[in-house]
Amino acid sequence: MREMRRKERATTEEEARGVLGACEYAVLSMTGPDGKPYAVPVSPAVSGNTVYFHCAPAGYKLECIGHEPEVCLVCAEDVVPLPEQFSTTYKSAVAFGRAEVVTDEAEKIHALRLICEKYAASNMGGFDEAVRKSLSQTGIVKIELREISGKQKKHPKKK
Repeated sequence: MREMRRKERATTEEEARGVLGACEYAVLSMTGPDGKPYAVPVSPAVSGNTVYFHCAPAGYKLECIGHEPEVCLVCAEDVVPLPEQFSTTYKSAVAFGRAEVVTDEAEKIHALRLICEKYAASNMGGFDEAVRKSLSQTGIVKIELREISGKQKKHPKKK
């Protein structure tokens, strides 16, 4: 595990997993085939030690994962500016793992259900029909986590 400079801001692994599970979006960082860094926002859904996100079935993101499957996922929530301190409060998580394209149809549907339950819960009645129409044109990537850490800065107590 990487050394955190501000140890007093470290959270538990459980808290970091909570941030990752609750965040609206995360930034996925990868290495491109040319060796250069590449990062893109994704909408993650978490199941145990696996993070899923959907994407197009082809594109540069998948080229990067095919070239180097080791990735980093970063997210933050509860960010509140503290202009009087030139700072913010926040909770964040940084996760490392191995990404791969999901090809098994049952696992793709499981991942899409998790994603839709998180982002489209009010429309789950239309889930089966939407999957029937778009499964073949939808890419799913999973990341098997091997390391996750969290950090937070709490709002200062008023005197």
